[in-house]
Amino acid sequence: MTATAQSGFRTHEVFNQAPPRVDVNEFTTNIPLVEGVGRYDSEWATAELSDIGALVGTRSFQHDAELANTITPVFHSHDRYGNRIDEVEFHPAYHRIIGAAVEHGAHTSAWAAPKPGANVARAASFMLFAQVEPGHACPISMTHSAVPAIELSPELAALWLPRLYGRGYDGTLVAPGEKPGVLLGMAMTEKQGGSDVRANTTRAVPNSDGTWSLTGHKWFCSAPMSDGFLILAQTEHGGSEALSCFLVPRVLEDGTRNVFRIQRLKDKLGNKSNASSEIELDGTVGHLVGEPGRGVRTIIEMVARTRLDCVYGSTAGMRQSVAEALWHVRHRAAFGATLIDQPAMTAVAADLALESEAATVTSLRLARAHDDDADDTEKAFRRLATAVAKYWICKRGPHHAYEALECLGGNGYTEAFPLARRYREQPVMAVWEGSGNVIALDVLRAMTREPESVQAFDAELAKARGASALFDAHHDRMRTALTELATLDQGSAQLRARSVAASMALGLQASLLVRDSPTAVADAFLVARLGPDRDLEYGSLPAGTDFGAILDRH
Repeated sequence: MTATAQSGFRTHEVFNQAPPRVDVNEFTTNIPLVEGVGRYDSEWATAELSDIGALVGTRSFQHDAELANTITPVFHSHDRYGNRIDEVEFHPAYHRIIGAAVEHGAHTSAWAAPKPGANVARAASFMLFAQVEPGHACPISMTHSAVPAIELSPELAALWLPRLYGRGYDGTLVAPGEKPGVLLGMAMTEKQGGSDVRANTTRAVPNSDGTWSLTGHKWFCSAPMSDGFLILAQTEHGGSEALSCFLVPRVLEDGTRNVFRIQRLKDKLGNKSNASSEIELDGTVGHLVGEPGRGVRTIIEMVARTRLDCVYGSTAGMRQSVAEALWHVRHRAAFGATLIDQPAMTAVAADLALESEAATVTSLRLARAHDDDADDTEKAFRRLATAVAKYWICKRGPHHAYEALECLGGNGYTEAFPLARRYREQPVMAVWEGSGNVIALDVLRAMTREPESVQAFDAELAKARGASALFDAHHDRMRTALTELATLDQGSAQLRARSVAASMALGLQASLLVRDSPTAVADAFLVARLGPDRDLEYGSLPAGTDFGAILDRH
């Protein structure tokens, strides 16, 4: 017998590791989300949101999220007999996840049953699912966002909207009328244009039966196994070409497969469970949506909705990052004390929680502004505020994920824990539907073309004036910057666009926290983000911060 065995020492005994974070209700434990749902007239949804929170927190759902991202989609161009099929095969876990999201209305519930708070409830359900598995949220978002575009064509709307509102999911390629519900994707950008969709070369020509034939390519087509796609193509209009919007079914009403040639799947940094592809169209059947030659105008509301979902997605990612980081530091000890009780870690964790809460309150405020009862002021506010939030929250997402990952140390850097996946995921929200410069320029465009949006935005911030000298000073600086911006030429204004958008976003977050969150949360955010010694690096909260009051909400 060895000396080691005689002494009773064991070479492998697991201790000082956090237990698995499973069977946690992701809704009821997210206090800022619960409060926001109540604040914005969607208390009626709390029971279902609690059910969703319990579901996505289960061990089995988390395992499905891991499987969907590690056993990634596979493209099959032909079957074994040589027939071209253009199919993407997903792991069954992906189908279980997206099926659950559809069942709970994370896609189109706000359209199917509009009422005060409907978009808030839908935002909360979307974020709960996206918190644990973000890839499936792409087709969920596109289905939701396509509704206002399709509404512009009454005949299409009568046929397709009931399908979009369905709560059933079937991932096979069959006639859309045979399915319990359908999902939509989109294909806008091309190799040579990217965000400049007016450079598109895909063309559409009318057919005698009222349909159109599309021919061309698309550089990014998300979710190619969807039942239909909104696609931009050039059409002749008034003697020249102009973009029009089309609904392109994947399978025609008689069950015939439309011409939809997948060239390859994109090998992306993250977002692995979601198949993104390059496609070719060759005489592909499409249905005109909206007016011919007005394609960009047709999709503008859709783009606004998908950008808002990017804000939700980044916010969901921040929540996952905070939840996982806090779980670890509350259970792990080092140097004689639990990590969360060590001042340096306490400050970092609280700062991460602040950013998550600020994103959450902003997301839900924007959701409420998108309900059917929104008046003209609300619509003007949401036009500018959505772009501002998309710019800032999505840009902060990757940095936030990294800092949370670091809280887990080596565990965080491994694929066995979800934050490595989250760190790769967060950048897509800042890129999809317009990267930083595109969104900052959209902020300028809104201010120039819709000055009422600036007035509505300012009025929203002004609701918090008088409660904090730090906030008032920031609001004054922002007002001065906006006044100066209006006097600049286009080139000079563009150079200031990003900094102005960031200032506006921080002002909006601060205003909402001052009005709606506990004093300790609002005060800490104001000092860390707006104070004279403000520092956007995490962990800069000063001594005297009520860390417990901040952390107890997460």
